[in-house]
Amino acid sequence: MRESVVPSAAALTTLAGVGPALAKTLERLGLRTLQDLWFHLPLRYEDRTRITAIRDLRPGDTAQVEGCVEAIDKGFRYRPQLRVAIGDASRATLLLRFFHFNSAQANQIVVGTHLRCYGEVRHGAQGLEMVHPQYRRVTESATVEERLTPVYPVTEGLSTARLAGVIERALQRLPPDAELELIPTELRKAHKLTSLRAALEYVHRPPPDADLATLALGAHPAQQRLAFEELLAQHLSLKRLRQRVREHAAPALHGDGGLRRRFLASLPFAPTHAQTRVAAEVARDLGKPVPMLRLVQGDVGSGKTVVAALAALAAVESGAQAALMAPTELLAEQHFRNFLRWMQPLGIEVVWLAGKLKGRARSKALAQIVTSAQIVIGTHALMQEGVAFRDLALVIIDEQHRFGVHQRLALREKGRAGDRVPHQLVLTATPIPRTLAMTAYADLDVSVIDELPPGRTPVTTVAIANSRRKQVIERIRAACAGGRQVYWVCTIIEESDLLQAQAAQAVHAELTAALPGLAIGLVHGRLKPAQKQAVMDAFAAGKIALLVATTVIEVGVDVPNASLMIVENAERLGLAQLHQLRGRVGRGSVESSCVLLYQTPLSAMARQRLDVLRATNDGFRIAEKDLELRGPGEVLGTRQTGQMTLRIADLVRDAALLPWVQRAGEAFLRQYPERADKLIERWIGMATRYAGA
Repeated sequence: MRESVVPSAAALTTLAGVGPALAKTLERLGLRTLQDLWFHLPLRYEDRTRITAIRDLRPGDTAQVEGCVEAIDKGFRYRPQLRVAIGDASRATLLLRFFHFNSAQANQIVVGTHLRCYGEVRHGAQGLEMVHPQYRRVTESATVEERLTPVYPVTEGLSTARLAGVIERALQRLPPDAELELIPTELRKAHKLTSLRAALEYVHRPPPDADLATLALGAHPAQQRLAFEELLAQHLSLKRLRQRVREHAAPALHGDGGLRRRFLASLPFAPTHAQTRVAAEVARDLGKPVPMLRLVQGDVGSGKTVVAALAALAAVESGAQAALMAPTELLAEQHFRNFLRWMQPLGIEVVWLAGKLKGRARSKALAQIVTSAQIVIGTHALMQEGVAFRDLALVIIDEQHRFGVHQRLALREKGRAGDRVPHQLVLTATPIPRTLAMTAYADLDVSVIDELPPGRTPVTTVAIANSRRKQVIERIRAACAGGRQVYWVCTIIEESDLLQAQAAQAVHAELTAALPGLAIGLVHGRLKPAQKQAVMDAFAAGKIALLVATTVIEVGVDVPNASLMIVENAERLGLAQLHQLRGRVGRGSVESSCVLLYQTPLSAMARQRLDVLRATNDGFRIAEKDLELRGPGEVLGTRQTGQMTLRIADLVRDAALLPWVQRAGEAFLRQYPERADKLIERWIGMATRYAGA
């Protein structure tokens, strides 16, 4: 039978030694084709190209040694232990220590056996030792490896040696340069890039003189060549998505501006210059017959919701519908209440839809959405089957980083009518560093609300050890005595609603005992929406002085009289989340504070995070630092959404490549559209279906 026209797409079972069982094991690593094996890169490398004399070993070295077994001791005093002493021509001795071994293994090693061992050298009670080294019996004339040994990510039931053998056989099927290469010669020369084939051969088979430190950092030119191609494919896929969405028509939402003027006149404040500028950019996009794809970034409290409301009113003025989707019920409810307060006086019907809405209430909401509703607000429930819109012209998505590209498109499909699709407005209070936005949001135009409303006071942030908890409680007493309100936020490592609720209940009981006579409320994820809202309403009305809450209050809560926030176990949270929480205070004109209560001892990473928060209130500076400390997956929330799954590239490490990627991307789409499709298919594969949507 002829081999597949595209060798890269050949199934793994076409390789010698790969049967159905091994193929199934490899699939757990996402390895289904030869190409998947080519791009399954080593985690690290081991240098087995030389033998180190035992006398020359130093603690902390990872080395390969060879020696003759001089003594063996099987000890059982505390736990089973096999100790083997080996010596070599340098007349030095090394102890090999094994805690996990079987009798067959122990019986194989006898005095006089010649062993070759690889492992980390450390100080032991009797001198230098290796604990659980890799070893094998050899003859004195056995040769050493000619290349560095790659160590691959594996899964249960698969050893790195077996996987290395499979990858080696796959590399033998690498096509010639001309067939494999998708980046044109002139672009490669401009960026001094090696060929793809040469890069793959180098990373899988590094020569003995390869710079291990550079390879460990992912900074070797061969690794950078692969990272460049992957980032380019990601960038092109989003550009393609944008291009294809723009090929659709969209309703031009002009409207007469009457509702928007009445809405602005009813606000108790004047929008900032930044809000006005961004709202104008959005209105300009909505007035065009092509779909808007705009991301609005704004720091906590910068007024993104007002911009969203103005966009929704443009749709309503044109006789169409707008839908706003938020990632949590609490945030969606907060938006619903705001929109209800703003829109009811204008005679606009606002409808709420969430997963918890059942029975008659749900049936009524679904009927309104398909007939009379002008603005619909909800959670993921808006994307569910059975939800049909009358004339959806604008999709607004809040906290974009919690949704994937495909989720945005799923809601957009609800408003598709033939070739016509709704406009998309995406909001985020998580400032995305420019380097990330360039790549992660290549399908969106970006607007930034870079100004806070007047009267907002900077929040003073302090970090205090939990051992001073009593002082913090006294600070609450003083603040509440002065008529101010306070948040106490409980965080817990486990993402369980039950454990979070229990932690919050324990703190509520502690503070109730310590602060008798003070009205203390409690909010956590296991409360029913109505209960949560009743507590939040009481807090907003000033009936509750101290609110104990889990991180459910991270976004969307606005109580100007709250001037003090305590975040317990602050060391457990990322910078972006801490900054979001801190944004709940400082919303009025009174000086506000945030106390980061931490458990000792602090890790170096946690100390850095807390120091950054103490030093600045600037969300963009915090986002840059968050990116540096935690990486892009965390900043973009892609652990959940699967939006930017990079196999080789690292957006922090490879940030310097991004401007090149952008320039190359433009040239690619202009001059090599067919190659662009092949590049996207190579790196993103199944995800390309979203680009065709």
